[in-house]
Amino acid sequence: MGTKRSHRRASAGKTPRGAGKTPRGAGRSGGFAIRILAGGRWKAGDPARPLYEDYVRRLPWPVGLAEIDSRLGDPARRQAAESAQIVAAAANPPGRVLIALDARGRDLDSGSFAARIRAWQEEGRPALVFAIGGADGLTDEVRRAADLLLSFGRMTWPHLLARAMLAEQLYRASSILAGHPYHRA
Repeated sequence: MGTKRSHRRASAGKTPRGAGKTPRGAGRSGGFAIRILAGGRWKAGDPARPLYEDYVRRLPWPVGLAEIDSRLGDPARRQAAESAQIVAAAANPPGRVLIALDARGRDLDSGSFAARIRAWQEEGRPALVFAIGGADGLTDEVRRAADLLLSFGRMTWPHLLARAMLAEQLYRASSILAGHPYHRA
């Protein structure tokens, strides 16, 4: 009875396929969906991938992942290209909430994060769109476009591991909202 999850990849200069759409199965969760726009792409055997996929499978909301992968050699050009694609892909759906993961962002505890998700659901927001920068991070353009800058602490985390950390925090938030004992803090 799981919902179908979409994982897409985009190259430099292109909008990720499916990045502007709400993930399949959104109607099953009252129209609320999660979209992750992530710089870089999974490598074969990446140990963070099964962890990410396990938490995504547990979520009550449909999740779409669009990988934004620029092959430009120059780091500044690659970062700019990936960020431009993130901003373009995050424009839809109207009313969505764009949350950029950034070390300079707000440091929320899990309960506060869950409360924010509940508030956005109650406001009738159709989707939460999370932006995770690639190896070179996000640009100021993405930070300015974001409704919330969210930090997983002041340390720098590998962008592929950040996906798994986000999936776990989304699962933890859903557990808190459902009154499930997973969260014990």
